[in-house]
Amino acid sequence: MNLVFITIDGARQDRIVNGKNFKKLIESNSFFPKVITNAPFTIAAMHAVFSGVYGFKNGVNSYWSSPNFKKNLFKTLPRYMHDHNYVTYGDSINKLILPPDGFDELKIHDELHDNLTERHKLLLEKMSNEKKLGKNFFLYLHYSNIHTGIMEKVLKPYDNFSVEYFSNKKKNSEYYDKLFNDGDKYLGEIYHHFQNLGLEQDTLLVVISDHGISTGEKIGERAYGVFCYDTTLISTALFCHPKLNSIIFKNQVRSVDILPTILEILSIPFDKNFENIDGKSLVPLINGRDESRIAFSQSGNPLDYGKPPKEPNVYSIRTDEWKYIRNIHDSTEELYHLVNDPDENSNLISQETKKSVEMSHLMDELLNQKTQ
Repeated sequence: MNLVFITIDGARQDRIVNGKNFKKLIESNSFFPKVITNAPFTIAAMHAVFSGVYGFKNGVNSYWSSPNFKKNLFKTLPRYMHDHNYVTYGDSINKLILPPDGFDELKIHDELHDNLTERHKLLLEKMSNEKKLGKNFFLYLHYSNIHTGIMEKVLKPYDNFSVEYFSNKKKNSEYYDKLFNDGDKYLGEIYHHFQNLGLEQDTLLVVISDHGISTGEKIGERAYGVFCYDTTLISTALFCHPKLNSIIFKNQVRSVDILPTILEILSIPFDKNFENIDGKSLVPLINGRDESRIAFSQSGNPLDYGKPPKEPNVYSIRTDEWKYIRNIHDSTEELYHLVNDPDENSNLISQETKKSVEMSHLMDELLNQKTQ
């Protein structure tokens, strides 16, 4: 079976579940609408997805740490595919986003000028030709236009405390909707081309969002990569193949679960020459098992500095019901009952002391896990 993996960079969960083309795919495939990302920014998020390992273990926990990825300890998705004789090809937004090991070819598109729909259609055709030659293929596609629009119209003109930006939430939301709708249209056109090339029956299609994007919900974060609130932490994952059950799994899972899921669907065994991973396959959940999983995330709050910090300074741990946040930068803690307070407005750290201690211990247990 072949693999096409698409990242819709910065696609918000609340838009995805209502997107015209997303909804068509969601209705007939395996969809996880509450995938908690390892980090609310693409570099650390995608290294966790491709390795199945949290950033504090794999070495990539900040904007600056791509060169620190521990490729000798953790085997990545493209390396797995390459080692199983797949042709491996990727098209990304820049060279820092992904661990490149295992790609036969990893191209970088011009996010300001390239037509990604046409570019990615051509790459699907290229991979279809490889299939005709009797080769299995892995194609990675990164749709970056949402990110590009936010960069040009939000990140460049405003800072994280701009009164003009945070006082115009309706305008911000409308602009984001335009960007998302273009992304939804892209998905529809790519999937139609995917079908026309006859790839549907023998190719697993995986579509994820890497993180969400704020439209001004919390002052101090104009877009992403600052806080550990659900606006940016909740991403999604969609697994499309005729042999997979049609299911919408309501409970939370983790972005580190995506790699082992793909490996199980493709019948690729875990390579025991490498360290164990944090993720667990989602296939049992696709097949009907009900299960809860604890999710860990990290971010780097730049405060009023111009650049994000070299090391993460915000940690969170999340269950389906509770979220605990530890702000390293000012030694504060937050606790939210997500069922009653999904917008995370009422910090219960002082009122719910027993739960606070319990969640804090859960985080410490996870952070104390060591690699070689």
